[in-house]
Parts: sequence; structure tokens; C-alpha cells
Amino acid sequence: MISLTVKEVASAVGAQEITDTWQKVKLDTVSFDTRKLVAGSLFVPLTGEKDGHDFIAQAIKNGAAASFWSRPIEEAPTDIPVIQVEDTLKALQDLAKYVLKKVNPKVVGITGSNGKTTTKDMTEAVLGTKYRVYKTQGNFNNHIGLPITILEMPKETEVLILEMGMNHAGEIEVLSDLAEPDIAIITMIGESHIEYLGSRAGIATAKMEIISGLKPEGVLIIPGEEPLLLERTDSLEKKQIKTFGTKTINDLYPLTLDSQMKETIFTTNLEPELMVTLPVLGTYNVTNALAALSAGLVLGISLKEAAPRLAGFQLTKNRTEWMAAINGSMLLNDSYNANPTAMKAVLTNFSELAHKGRKIVVLGDMLELGEHSQALHISIKETLSADKIDQVFLYGPEMEALHSALIKEFPKERLHYFTGEKEPMIQQLKQIIRPTDFILVKSSLGTDLLSVVRALQA
Repeated sequence: MISLTVKEVASAVGAQEITDTWQKVKLDTVSFDTRKLVAGSLFVPLTGEKDGHDFIAQAIKNGAAASFWSRPIEEAPTDIPVIQVEDTLKALQDLAKYVLKKVNPKVVGITGSNGKTTTKDMTEAVLGTKYRVYKTQGNFNNHIGLPITILEMPKETEVLILEMGMNHAGEIEVLSDLAEPDIAIITMIGESHIEYLGSRAGIATAKMEIISGLKPEGVLIIPGEEPLLLERTDSLEKKQIKTFGTKTINDLYPLTLDSQMKETIFTTNLEPELMVTLPVLGTYNVTNALAALSAGLVLGISLKEAAPRLAGFQLTKNRTEWMAAINGSMLLNDSYNANPTAMKAVLTNFSELAHKGRKIVVLGDMLELGEHSQALHISIKETLSADKIDQVFLYGPEMEALHSALIKEFPKERLHYFTGEKEPMIQQLKQIIRPTDFILVKSSLGTDLLSVVRALQA
């Protein structure tokens, strides 16, 4: 965090005047987690399942130099300055808004049913061509994580990339109003969180909340083949909308595309002779790259300038990550997030990979699909061919529907279903995996197939 005095923090969040003794105390970092506090930190005691106020003694011991406080002032500590506020979360968000205006970077907001984090990583690479860039770290993409990201950006930041996650309607609007993006990107509309939003149309409406705080001259970058998004852009001028996708109706689209085990190469309509290389598998990652390149174009970075940076971008862990596995095999780990659209995309690419050995898929439950869950799990059948996939391992209660749908497609010895403890599935995998096998692991994070990945690593 940029260095602020207690007086400045109090003013930024509309708190009461701080006594003269404390006004000039300097604060250099902020955290709601006492374990992450260091000397000079501002402690934010959030209230939830646990009340952060209960940990104020530990916060002071770990280095807190000041604290927000929403309990009665009589209960507050007296050995550090206390900034009295009505709501500590709102104070955190207000402080983030103040710091954002003070540093004044260009802001890129990214949301979507899938591909947010990959697009964030690619956008960082593209914009890093010309600017000092800071991005959301890990999964700090909600109403708490986003203001923390803002507060943690270095004072030299010229472009701030903010990932915006959600489960329910109204959540992206809060984030967008706080961040006021100059550029807003929606990667795609899938089925994630359909349990709470009812339909893909409901998801599209929720994702389009990202334009709520869009600056007056801001730009929205969206997949041009998604009518559910296009029909929700009436409030914007045509010049504020940029589209990307696989078809020629888009402002930016691929002309040629070649996906290999560890890289994908494509050309575009704007630079037909320029080969753009991504160090990841998957034609679906090309659309993520097109979104990132579109953001670069808006900020004055040409495709020729951006392409070398994309070739070496660093992908966040657990997203289409190849790793050495047992018995000399190779495992493609994509176990962080899953919805039907994303699972079909990665299965299609995995199935088409040129490979002389066997291909094994380990698929876990896709969560938050609500009443649509059974039908959407069954729909994965479209991308599972017995001619291209040698062994199918399914895990979790929701995957039972897909297992039943595949019984006639796959011989019994090539189709396996497990629920409950994962160890029996792990042991069977260990018994059958050969040195030349490719293994794909894909599921929602809550299904915890990361434990299977760890067990199969070399």
C-alpha cells in the first residue's frame, strides 16, 4: 500500500477525528488476516463466521500500527490508534477507492464464466509491453479481495488489472462501481453459478454489471458471437464496444490456428503474417488471448509489440498445466474450475492432440449447476468418444448421470465411476497408468481433484 498517515486514512473513510498523538502514524500495508500483519500495518477486523475484533491483541502483537473499529469505542485498545467506523468492510472499500484515485492507474476489469484468470495473466503480459502493471493475486476477486488488491498495488502502477468474480446477481456491480474500469472484459458466458442465476440469460445480465462503473469513455470487450451480451449493450456507444471471437463478424478473430501439446499458434485478421504463439494447449485459449490483445490495442499496443510477450506469459497454477506424472506419463492439470462449456472445450482439445500413447480423462463434479446439474453433466457425453479416449474415470455424485449416459458408449473395463473416498480411484489409476499415457484431470475446485493430481505426480 502507498504510505498513508492515520489522519489521511480516517479522512478517506469518513471517520471521526483522530487525537493529535496518533495523526501522523504511518501505515504501509493493510490486512484482515492477523497472520499477514507486519510492522506498520493497518488491521481490518472483518465480521463473518468469526469477528476480527476478537483478534485485536494478536493483531497488535504481529505489528498492527492502527485498526479500523466498529465495536463500541470503550472496547477498543488504547495502545494503538483506532479508526472508528460504522462498517469495517465498507471502510476497507472506501479506503481502496481513495487510494485508487490517488495512484490513478488505468483500470482493466475482467469477468466471465470461464477464462478470467488466464485472460488476466495474458492481459498482464500484453500491457506489460509498455506499462507498469499490477494484477489481482491468486483468487482475490470478490468484495474483500478486490479492495485488498487495489491497496496492495505499488505506487508506480500505471495499469491495474482486476479480476471480478461472483456467485450472485449484484456482486459484479459492487466491484465495478468501486473500480470504475477504463476497460471491461467479459471472457464468455457459460453455466457457472446457474444454480443462483437461473439461466444463461441471468448469467449474462450479472456479468454485464461490469459496465455499471465503466468510465464515460470506457471500452467494453466481449465475445461478438454471444447475443446474450450484445443485446445488453444499448447503454454504450458503438465505438465503446470491441468484439473478439472465432468468426469474421468480430473486430479481432483468428485466421489460422494450430494447437499442440504445449503451445498454440495462430494468426489474426489484423496481422495475417504475424504468428502469435501461446505457451499453453487449447484453441479455447486463443479467444482469451484475443481479449487480451484487444485490451492492448485500446491502450496503444500493437499486435506486433504484444506477440513476443504472449509467447512467454506465466499461467496461474492449476489451469491447463502439464506436469510429469507417475510411470513416466504426462498429466494435464485443469482442476481449479469447471463448467460444462469449459469442460467440453478442454476435452475437445485433449481428444484431438496428436499422441501415440493412450489418453485417460479424470473428471470430477461441476458445482453450482442447481436443477440443471444432471442434464449439464450428461451433456459432456458429446465430447467423450471411445475412439479418442481410452479410459474414463468419473468422480462425485453429480457425475453419476454422465456415467449412466456413457455405459453404452464405453466398454465396462474402460469406464470407471467413484464417489466418497478418492483413494480407491487413485490406486486404480496408479495400477493402469503407462509411461506413454496422457492424463487429463478436470473438475470444480470444490470437488478436490487436486488431491488426485498430487497423488499422481512423479
